[in-house]
Amino acid sequence: MFINTEPFNDRGQRGERRVWEKIKQAFEQKKCLVYWRYPIFPLGGKVRKEADILIADFELGLIIIEVKSLYIDQIVSIQGHSWNYQNFYIDSGNPYKQAESQLFSLLEHFKQEPNLSNQITTRVLIALPFITSKQWKLRGFNKLVSNPPILFQDYLLSVENIEKVIKQASLITCGKKVSNYQWKLMLNILSGKPVLHKNFHQVLGQNNSKGKILQNLKNHLYDFDLQQEKIAKQIPKGFQRIRGIAGSGKTVLLCQKAAIMHLKYPHWKIAFIFFSRSLYGEIIQQIDKWVRYFSHQQQTYNINNQQLQVFHGWGSREQLGFYRFLCQRTGVVPLGVNQTSFQEPSEALGEVCVNLLNQTVIPPIFDAILIDEGQDFMVENWLHQGKQPFYWLAYQALYPIDAINIKEKRLIWTYDELQSLDNLEVPHASEIFGEELGNIVTGKYENGINKTEIMSCCYRTPHSIIIAAHAMGMGWLRPQGMLTGITDKKDWQSLGYEIEGNLFEGEEISITRSLKNSPNPLYGTYPDSLIKFNKYLSRQQEISALYQQIYHNLRNDGLRPTKDILVLVLGNYFESFQLQQTIANFLIRQGIDIYIPGSNKCNDLTQENNYNPNQFWYEGAVTISHIHRAKGQEANMVYLVGIDQIAKAENNLLLRHQLFVAMTRSQGWLTISGIGNYSLFQELENVLKQKDKFTINYTSAEQREIIFTEAAELLQRYRLGERNFQQAELSDMDLQNLNLEKINLIGANLSGTNLQYSNLNRARLIAANLENANLTGASLVKAKLIGANLTNTNLTNADLRNADLTDVILNNTQGMTNP
Repeated sequence: MFINTEPFNDRGQRGERRVWEKIKQAFEQKKCLVYWRYPIFPLGGKVRKEADILIADFELGLIIIEVKSLYIDQIVSIQGHSWNYQNFYIDSGNPYKQAESQLFSLLEHFKQEPNLSNQITTRVLIALPFITSKQWKLRGFNKLVSNPPILFQDYLLSVENIEKVIKQASLITCGKKVSNYQWKLMLNILSGKPVLHKNFHQVLGQNNSKGKILQNLKNHLYDFDLQQEKIAKQIPKGFQRIRGIAGSGKTVLLCQKAAIMHLKYPHWKIAFIFFSRSLYGEIIQQIDKWVRYFSHQQQTYNINNQQLQVFHGWGSREQLGFYRFLCQRTGVVPLGVNQTSFQEPSEALGEVCVNLLNQTVIPPIFDAILIDEGQDFMVENWLHQGKQPFYWLAYQALYPIDAINIKEKRLIWTYDELQSLDNLEVPHASEIFGEELGNIVTGKYENGINKTEIMSCCYRTPHSIIIAAHAMGMGWLRPQGMLTGITDKKDWQSLGYEIEGNLFEGEEISITRSLKNSPNPLYGTYPDSLIKFNKYLSRQQEISALYQQIYHNLRNDGLRPTKDILVLVLGNYFESFQLQQTIANFLIRQGIDIYIPGSNKCNDLTQENNYNPNQFWYEGAVTISHIHRAKGQEANMVYLVGIDQIAKAENNLLLRHQLFVAMTRSQGWLTISGIGNYSLFQELENVLKQKDKFTINYTSAEQREIIFTEAAELLQRYRLGERNFQQAELSDMDLQNLNLEKINLIGANLSGTNLQYSNLNRARLIAANLENANLTGASLVKAKLIGANLTNTNLTNADLRNADLTDVILNNTQGMTNP
């Protein structure tokens, strides 16, 4: 497993890349995790704060390699461990001690785990990719007492020599061979997961109580997630889109990424933006945890830090949000929600953003902007020159990456369109930034960092609940057919599901979800069902039952009222507000303390003095919330009350989204209740009966198709009339059997792409990279391939009639015949 956290620097880039590639070759068959530039940021001195190469190997332990792209005549002298340079970017250095210091800083994390303290074998080496062992000896450096273990240029020529030098390097610490459990623990420490362990209170319930079960699972170690680790620690050169299902850890990873950026580049100005105001505390807490972790408790996050600012999307007089911040910087008077045409939060925000964009020019302020809950910033009714206004504000507020690529900016956003509560817009790049920037998140950067990441693993919500949530959110078992759905098996896989059968109208298909994509340990541990549905004759009966269940949770299950139990009220704003008040009043009368998010204190129902708009929990009280406030929150025991208010308009996709979001707040148990009798009730009962395997007759989506893979997104954009995919990064994609007639792929990277039997008639492939592409049977009639690279391209049976092949690069091209 290899993780390149950022592009190679200009200084020494060639040497650093050479060492990295050779180390990858040497360790590609080993049980290991290898980083280029692992973040280690202790304070003090001029020592660089990262390990060039960090190797965690099951057999060898921890190894840090410091790379110096020096030539022999650049080393003037060596005195002890200090090296003196000439014609180099610094006058002197201490590469071995530098790497040793990084190792000792890293080992501080391992000392906190009893199973690893003083158990790990460690080594430190220097790599000199431009100096041979012979040159080193001629200078007499090999005779020095302080001569460190070095990977010379000639040693890098073979895997055997690399392994030999590493194994012979003197040990910094001598440990034992690690067990599989210790190895798993090592990977978790490197990823930072131990900082997320939750402190559990003493549980007085019986051994089979919910509280005891949770306590027994508190030390559960998840398997190492390479994708999560890459997303968290990689800093992209420009745009990045992170798409993940509910509970996949998007917010946590984005907070870690922001913290690492801030520690690595303290001079950068970074903005972290989110939509749900009740997440302020959680976001700040997460960023502070990661800053502390990677600085080894030497730094903390200060909310007044101007280099890393945390913003609610809109803001208020009391708390500056991103919109109001930009108003302040540009001298424009900010608007309030009561001055807009829409009551929906996202549409109202879109309206004021359009107003700001029309009034002034937004100056570049930030080096990086990270947006969480990206779907909530999308609007249907307020666009700025065909672009999403909030995103365009963020784009304008960013400095370009460099003076050459002025359109490339470091804007990173996460989203899950199934969690959108106010609109059905899907945040594809072309819909956000316009067709001109439609390809910004397609493919990879040159160092292998993905421009788009899709996270299919749900860590928060147990297996049975996440499946039921998707089934209800999309309407898998809806008698009239699915409301929203997926038309491609690869897209289903991106969501974490496997499909048996053909996705043709009326065909029977089976939908299953692998447990590896739902690793919450509670599923399979708890003997009964984790999800229940209860119907009642009256609202009073429903609320009385709710009280009895909460009382049992508190008295017998060992659950606490705060953060263990959450009551969510379903329906539109007026309905949910009325029901929230009714539930709160009843529970207070029964002696249970409750909290309405944003209130000044517990048991406060007046809503007249909203002193704590960011607060969602109140110690000692059960939170009762409508779903908009609860986004991003989670609890062990979640109660959904009033599902009948969804059932009254079961074909309303936004209400289905509301149900999906509510169900996925559970990280343990879920109880759904409602009154009356509706077709949605029968649908939910059928969903719960099918458990984790669904057999249905496939129908196309009634209202919206969900697109996941880049290939499917490209095809959708093409169907909508887009033709400009100039300079797009489409390498190694599967684009076979597609109609792409007249598509503009000038300068596009299509290396390794499968284009078998696709229609590329009149396509513009000028200067495109088609190296190793498969164009077997493709139709390229009148296509323009001027200057295209066709090295190792397979053109067997391709139709090249009247194609312009001027100056094409032909090298081992297969199937090439005269057009």
